[in-house]
Amino acid sequence: MSLKIKRNKTRPVKVGNITIGQGHPIAVQSMSATKTQDIEATLKQIRMLEENGADLIRVAIDSKKDVKALEQLRKETSARLVVDLQESYRLVKDVGPFVDKIRYNPGHLHHHEKNISVKEKVAFLVDHAGQNNCAIRIGVNFGSIDPSAKEKAENRFSAALDSAKEHVGIMDELGFENFLVSLKSSDPNDVVEINKMFASEFPHIALHLGVTEAGMLPMGEIKSRVAFENLLAIGIGDTLRVSLTLPFDEKYREILIGKKIVEDVYAGKFRSVPKFENKGMNIISCPSCSRVENEAFIELAQKVKEMTEYAKDEDVTIAVMGCRVNGPGETDDADLGLWCAPKHVNLKKGEEALGAFSYDEILPKLKIELDKIIAEKLS
Repeated sequence: MSLKIKRNKTRPVKVGNITIGQGHPIAVQSMSATKTQDIEATLKQIRMLEENGADLIRVAIDSKKDVKALEQLRKETSARLVVDLQESYRLVKDVGPFVDKIRYNPGHLHHHEKNISVKEKVAFLVDHAGQNNCAIRIGVNFGSIDPSAKEKAENRFSAALDSAKEHVGIMDELGFENFLVSLKSSDPNDVVEINKMFASEFPHIALHLGVTEAGMLPMGEIKSRVAFENLLAIGIGDTLRVSLTLPFDEKYREILIGKKIVEDVYAGKFRSVPKFENKGMNIISCPSCSRVENEAFIELAQKVKEMTEYAKDEDVTIAVMGCRVNGPGETDDADLGLWCAPKHVNLKKGEEALGAFSYDEILPKLKIELDKIIAEKLS
């Protein structure tokens, strides 16, 4: 039995030769896991994702060398490419000719050039996106919210929503319409609630869905299903990504799982529950992508999952983060956090830094702290 879904009548967003929103098919995305400057490996990854049905493929750009690599990649592939800009918003002028969409995070616009207003920075992005017929995604993540929004809001949820609204307002002021928004959290319940709230106020704006740091399989798929099934079934969501911690050569599974979730929803097959009830150990781990500073992070996340099996019934959240983008925020909110740098792992207990340890040393240190938390809960 197919499910008749009445999609929100969102405004169309042109991304290369496809349209997102306005009732068009839901576009499924992924992100290259390889370093952008490794052109051969990145091209191989892009082709693998394309072969498995990726509608859009994101790459990270942090430097002029990345831009040169992107220029070469553009010559080698016709894939719809999305650039993930972090602090280096000015790189938009260099990458615009080579991509179809630009993603920026409002939480990262404050890092550099603090004498320039956020609105001026967004205007710079919009100007160059418009010149190159690029779409824009305003990507708000709970793990990296604009500090000014956090200061004004009561909690992280409200801060994320306020940040998204602020940037929609800026786009309206600038007269730019070829954009969409994403509001992501590692908690699928928050993803459902905040996207419902945003869609009720801005039903015309296309939404990209994602549970950021969904983690390893099978839990990563479960968390994503909870969010996507609840939202897609009521017509919210125009494009999505399943963000999984996977070996680089298995990134195509994000595409296959994403497409399967969409297919199941439209077929009326729901495999999740209305609300995500996590009882016991909750391991949050970010997707393996090109921002990961050491590929050993992927193996470490799996080892953490295996090592904590003895405590699977304990209500403890451990965040294993592979880069500087969402690492600080997500580890701040976990009971224990591993924020992985190139050659060491920062161990945290909530916001408290416990030290930096090598990849070989970190598991025994983590177990000591986990056992302390378990003991505290029993006392």
